[in-house]
Amino acid sequence: MQTATTKAEVRAQVKAWRREGLTVGLVPTMGYLHEGHKSLIVRAASENDRVVVSDFVNPTQFGAGEDLESYPRDFGRDCALCEEAGAALVFHPDPSEMYAPNACTYVNMDALTHELCGLSRPIHFRGVCTVVSKLFNIVTPDRAYFGQKDAQQLSVIRRMVRDLDFDVKVVGCPIVREADGLAKSSRNTYLSAEERTAALCLSRAIFAGQRMVEEGEREAEPVLSRMREIIEAEPLARIDYVKMVDLDDIVQVKRIERRPVLCAIAVYVGKTRLIDNFVFDPAA
Repeated sequence: MQTATTKAEVRAQVKAWRREGLTVGLVPTMGYLHEGHKSLIVRAASENDRVVVSDFVNPTQFGAGEDLESYPRDFGRDCALCEEAGAALVFHPDPSEMYAPNACTYVNMDALTHELCGLSRPIHFRGVCTVVSKLFNIVTPDRAYFGQKDAQQLSVIRRMVRDLDFDVKVVGCPIVREADGLAKSSRNTYLSAEERTAALCLSRAIFAGQRMVEEGEREAEPVLSRMREIIEAEPLARIDYVKMVDLDDIVQVKRIERRPVLCAIAVYVGKTRLIDNFVFDPAA
């Protein structure tokens, strides 16, 4: 497995693979990889001849007071996981390599970003869309892989690809959970032992809401009310949002009808903000 720190290195390697007629998959990450990321890389390796993993803590998607500086990093550990999962190249640039000092061009989205995480993190998706666009232009992948845990991000990326005519297939992959149900996240490392136990209120709420929907409940409020009740019973938890939205348009819905819905939560456990979700398609 190779590593690269410059865009030129990545482009040269991808061009060499293309001359051999090989397909390329991309797994964008912010590093500090876990089993969830590994599942994306394994999936990408099974569907492409070569896989590029980007390992880059993207500063443009962090707002003031967020955890950019403290975000966990361990590049050596990341490389070991990538190699084991089947990656061919890890792209680990410095922010100065990705953004020129006078950079002033961003990718904005007028819809899909005004709800859920977009409300409390107003510049977040501008940063996500910008860096993912840059990675698509640098790597020119056939397929790009994203986790369902960041479900709003997945919908945003899919819409961006459609609207801007990127020649890449976006592949969504299932949430990977700990044995006790907590969705795997790099931010789980922030949790104390007590907070780690308290964080299970997220998955309990998700599983309860999902059960209600699968058993036939179609009104959003009873589902959301039960989920809020479970989270509010945990003293260390503070709700950012508990909402049900249309999966494609990310607008709130009052009732599940014909289109897939996303039921998503964001909860502070202590000072750590965690997210989780489930998707339900009534037509499936």
